[in-house]
Amino acid sequence: MEQTLLLNQEEIKELVTMKDVVNIVDKTFQDMGRNKTVNPTKVLLDLGETAPYPPYEGFMNAMPAFVGWQNIAGIKWAGGLLGKRKELGLPYITSLILLMDPQVGNFVGVMDGAYITNYRTGAQTANALKYIKKNQKSIRIGLYGAGMQGRTQTMAISEVFDIEELILYDIYPVAAENFKDTMAKYVKGEIKIVSEPKQVCEDVDTIICVTQSKDSFLKDEWIKAGTVVFPMGSYQEVEDKFILNADHIVVDHIGQCLHRGVLKSLNDEGKINEEHIFATIGELSVEQKEIKNYKDKRVLCIPIGTGAMDIGVAKYALDKAITKKMGTNFDFLGNL
Repeated sequence: MEQTLLLNQEEIKELVTMKDVVNIVDKTFQDMGRNKTVNPTKVLLDLGETAPYPPYEGFMNAMPAFVGWQNIAGIKWAGGLLGKRKELGLPYITSLILLMDPQVGNFVGVMDGAYITNYRTGAQTANALKYIKKNQKSIRIGLYGAGMQGRTQTMAISEVFDIEELILYDIYPVAAENFKDTMAKYVKGEIKIVSEPKQVCEDVDTIICVTQSKDSFLKDEWIKAGTVVFPMGSYQEVEDKFILNADHIVVDHIGQCLHRGVLKSLNDEGKINEEHIFATIGELSVEQKEIKNYKDKRVLCIPIGTGAMDIGVAKYALDKAITKKMGTNFDFLGNL
């Protein structure tokens, strides 16, 4: 009788480390570069994030994928909500991952997806930087946003690089100070909090935006040669002038990145299309393409997030849980 293993967030925290996630994301990017992964674009359910109805200040994404190197299929149902969820003191992100045997169709695992989402998002950036800044050992980060995503970005990058310095801006000074106190162990050098957005860009080679800002606050003239810019997720954050002037644009998923996030409006206007994208992160990972002389280039990198990364991490958690006899088995067919 086929049963499904259920895993909650606390169990996943015991099973998966950031180092694990960085390695899994690396392998999955390589799988994508070799066309061994099937990853359709996200399907968006707007629950009032931008739509006038329903008025729930949120969204949900359906993110299916098949990951070849693990021979697993699955879907993540995930999103973020403010409004009532925020009033209740719940985290912004809510998520669930379902795994299935791709040959038989049995559901083999169901688990929390919020923890995996946060970790794999950071791991995407860390690996993309590794592929772009080949053979570079240390890094100087400019970070917009001191929330959970800012933390997991820092944690993941510290698995791949020595962080010489991290320059941080957040609209909430208390959040920035808390970040500095709790994240110091991941940064070899100093965490410096600045009071103006422009100051983040003054002496860094990587800029990461993990905010919920709908404004294009990061200006073209602030960004120096040799800098890689990551506007994460589905928000604008970077002004159009920089996007159009960047030496190279790198994305995780071409179809998805052209129709949501930082490239959407320019694509809608016919100013950016597939021809403007230099490479996917997967192509860089298997050296099908390479950014030469990156220290002289300004690179825009958009790992907007794919279901394949979530499914890959979830499969690792499932296998480890089975080995350690963790989780709860459930018979959805009611055959017991």
